[in-house]
Amino acid sequence: MGEIVLKAEGLIRDYTSGGLIGGRKVNRALKGVSLQLERGRTLAVVGESGCGKSTLARILTMIDAQTEGDLTICGEKVDLSQHKPGRDLRRKVQIVFQNPYSSLNPRQKILSALTEQLYLNTDDTPTQRRDKALAMLGRVGLGPEVAGRYPHMLSGGMRQRVVIARALMVQPEIVVLDEPVSALDLSVQAQVLNLLRDLQDEMGLSYIFISHDLSVVRYLADRLIVMKAGEIVEEGAATDIFAAPQHAYTRKLFAATPSASIEAIRTRITARQTAGLRP
Repeated sequence: MGEIVLKAEGLIRDYTSGGLIGGRKVNRALKGVSLQLERGRTLAVVGESGCGKSTLARILTMIDAQTEGDLTICGEKVDLSQHKPGRDLRRKVQIVFQNPYSSLNPRQKILSALTEQLYLNTDDTPTQRRDKALAMLGRVGLGPEVAGRYPHMLSGGMRQRVVIARALMVQPEIVVLDEPVSALDLSVQAQVLNLLRDLQDEMGLSYIFISHDLSVVRYLADRLIVMKAGEIVEEGAATDIFAAPQHAYTRKLFAATPSASIEAIRTRITARQTAGLRP
C-alpha cells in the first residue's frame, strides 16, 4: 500500500431539526464511515441520491465538521468543532462541484475567478497570479481568450474545465470530485474524464470521485466504496467489485447503470444521434 494522504475513521454526521414544542429530531446522515486514500490514486464513492455522499464530501473538504469520528489529512488531525485548519492545510484539499455554472460567480470574469484563489491562499504578486492563471487555462485545454469572458459566455464543458482549473490553482494534493460530469452532455463527459486522468498523472493528484453513475466511475477508480443510507455496504479494488459485486445493493446499482466505459459513452451518443435525439 502506498502513502496514505487522507484517512477517515468512524465518521458520523448528525443533523437536528425541530424545537421545544415538537421536540428535537436527529437525522444521522453518516453512520460511522471509514476510508483511506492513497497518494496518486482514485477512490470512488458511489450510491443513490441521499445516501450521504455529498455530506461526506463536505466533511473531507473541511466545509462541515463531523459529529464524531477522526479525520486525518496529510498527517494532520482535522476537527472543525475544535479548531479551524490553517491556510496551508486548506490548500491541500480542493473540491469540484457538480454544476459548473452555479460554482462560478456570473459577474466575475474567468481570470478573476482563478486569480482569486491565489489572492486568498498565497503571497503571489498580481503579475504572478495572472501568469499562473493563464498557464492553468492552457493546462485544462482552454485558450487565453477565455480569461476575459464571463461564465455565461462558455459552454458547459468549458465551464467545468474552468472549475477544475480553479481547484488546481493552489497546487492541491487531494481533489474531491462531487458528481463532476453529471451535469454535462454525454459528448463532453468523455473529454472531461480524459482531462482528469491526464491531470492526475501530470500533477500526482489524489482523487475522491463521488458519483451515482457507475458508467463514469469505472474509468477512473482504483478503489470503490458503495454507500447506502449513510453506511458503507461494500468496498475494495474497483476491478474486483466490477467483476464480482458481493452486496445485493451493489448488484442493484450495476443492473441499473449503462455499460461502463468511455467507448460505451461514445456508443450511447452515436445511438441517440442516429435516432435523431440530442446526446
